[in-house]
Amino acid sequence: MRRVAKKTGVGFIEDRKASLGPEIREIIFMDTPDFALYRNAFILRRRISYVDGFATGDPEIVFKFRHPEEEKATALDVRPQIDGKYRIKFKAEALPLKDEVGGYRLLYSHNCQFGLSQTHQKDKTSMATLDRVFPALAKLKKSGRERVELVNGGIVEEVLLPLGKLDFGKGVLAKCDIALWRTRGEHLPLVGEFAFQVKFNRKEDVAEKQKKLVVQFYVMLQREVEDWLALGVTKTGMVYRLKGTGPQSHE
Repeated sequence: MRRVAKKTGVGFIEDRKASLGPEIREIIFMDTPDFALYRNAFILRRRISYVDGFATGDPEIVFKFRHPEEEKATALDVRPQIDGKYRIKFKAEALPLKDEVGGYRLLYSHNCQFGLSQTHQKDKTSMATLDRVFPALAKLKKSGRERVELVNGGIVEEVLLPLGKLDFGKGVLAKCDIALWRTRGEHLPLVGEFAFQVKFNRKEDVAEKQKKLVVQFYVMLQREVEDWLALGVTKTGMVYRLKGTGPQSHE
């Protein structure tokens, strides 16, 4: 990563936390037995952070609609019907192409995040409850007794190491990290991921020169680690395929 950054003229600011070792988080995905959420481009997950082997903080609920068409992702209202606080994010996620190295494809996700303490629903696994909390799910056809459960019975342990910030110029800084996803218990490796992200309020806030530099860095990095790439997958998709062929999705 340092080598590619230097070749492309991208600055790098190391995170002091990198020397302290990785962070540990537990992630579970919830869906109906026939994966109705994922088949309709919805993702529902819970994430818990661990410190010295103990769970800490408020478990985080993430509900997202992820789709390759920006207009569809933008139009869907993911706001929850809860009394507490929540955050809404919109992301354009770049991934390598499905069948070759050296390009990228985009997935757009409309996300809602909140702490589990911000909602007080008693039966959190029934679709009736989820319909009330997330009105966007009301369009799914399902029986009144349907419930959600752990996707493929899998609990993911995420080992996350913050690396620092990439400097693309003009104030465009991207924090970057590397993560390993593995199953808790068996410690079966699922996928490793290097990721970087830039946050901004408007598309217009990022100049064309910086956009081109981001693409140049991303494509060159792919070529540098070509033998390590798993094309055509996402971390979420790996969990849905734990027991073989997964459901049809929009990813």
